[in-house]
Amino acid sequence: MTHIPVLLKETIDILGIKNGDKVIDATFGGGGHTAAILDNYDCYVLGVDRDQDAIKRAEKVKEKFGGKFDFKICNFSNLSDILSGKFDAILFDFGVSSFQLDNAERGFSFSKDGRLDMRMTKEKGISAFYVVNTFSEEDIAEIIWKYGEEPKARKIASEIIQSRKTKKIETTLQLKQIISKVFVNRTCLKIDVATKTFQAIRIYVNDELREIDLALKGLPNILNVGARVATISFHSLEDKIVKNWSKSVTYAQPINKSPIKPTRDEILKNPRSRSAILRGFLYIDNRKERLN
Repeated sequence: MTHIPVLLKETIDILGIKNGDKVIDATFGGGGHTAAILDNYDCYVLGVDRDQDAIKRAEKVKEKFGGKFDFKICNFSNLSDILSGKFDAILFDFGVSSFQLDNAERGFSFSKDGRLDMRMTKEKGISAFYVVNTFSEEDIAEIIWKYGEEPKARKIASEIIQSRKTKKIETTLQLKQIISKVFVNRTCLKIDVATKTFQAIRIYVNDELREIDLALKGLPNILNVGARVATISFHSLEDKIVKNWSKSVTYAQPINKSPIKPTRDEILKNPRSRSAILRGFLYIDNRKERLN
């Protein structure tokens, strides 16, 4: 599937970019949002991604826009460690990119057979293979329930343990087949039975929720007063972190009262956008609140 940036116009509207602004695309991915920003504004964009595969895509953007664009490999939770100066807008498009999903070798998707991996940072940290083949039944069940909100987490964990006793679980389709054994009646389900389990393992392997929390809490270190923040979440756990953060700090003023969701037309053109939730925030000067 071709990479299609989600909620593109709505996101750019939230960011409120002006000519001369410095913008961070903290989840560069395929560079769709970055390219659209640079096509429409005379500004500077810094693209950031933890995935080494994004480098080649960033090089193409650099060829087109030159000094208006730079790229760094970095977890967005560590932005304050690599930046000099502050920025006027930042975009977070959480979750996994289309490029990662569509590359069977990365092991993110059960729609294509590939080795279980799911690491966004290649060759670093534990893989999905390691989790399903070495973790205890209790730990696997907890991961699937906590990060996938899967009601059948214990049964799936039990099936994984039983299956790996006879043969290592090495590929995405192997894991999907194991999960499918737990579900007798699948006709009433809106999503594939493996979706929540794959999501849970991916989130755990990449420590995604902690990364989001750290990144949002670190924004005062990298933003100018008046800067705008756009967050695109794809499931309730991500969005919950964003909402909790905005309620717990005095410097994030919501721009949109209600979350912005894709239109029916966008969902028809890009089914992967169907669960996207866009929120916008204005970074305000809260020094008076701290003094009182």
